[in-house]
Amino acid sequence: MDVIVKKSKIGQFEKGLFANRNCRKGEVVIRYSNLKPLTEEEFKNLPMTEKIFTHKHRNLIYLYPPPARYVNHSSNPNTVQNLKERCDIAIRDIKKGEEITTDSKKDDI
Repeated sequence: MDVIVKKSKIGQFEKGLFANRNCRKGEVVIRYSNLKPLTEEEFKNLPMTEKIFTHKHRNLIYLYPPPARYVNHSSNPNTVQNLKERCDIAIRDIKKGEEITTDSKKDDI
């Protein structure tokens, strides 16, 4: 596996996603499986334990599956989201063992 979930110092939920190998700038770091927008009704019916793993992007609400849900926010990220391709792409080289982060407030590429 290219990424692993483990304890994080920056994670809101004390977990983060970490590179399990070196990744080069421009490379796909993680692909999101089963990522689709939720309807308002689907979102409303989610338990709170799942709502915390949602993110609103361009007026659509997404529920991130594991392990993607553990990519933490950073103002100095090492990936950028590409929701069209359903992945995070390295914006610089990432070393094995480094936490995978993204700026969830910026638009995807």
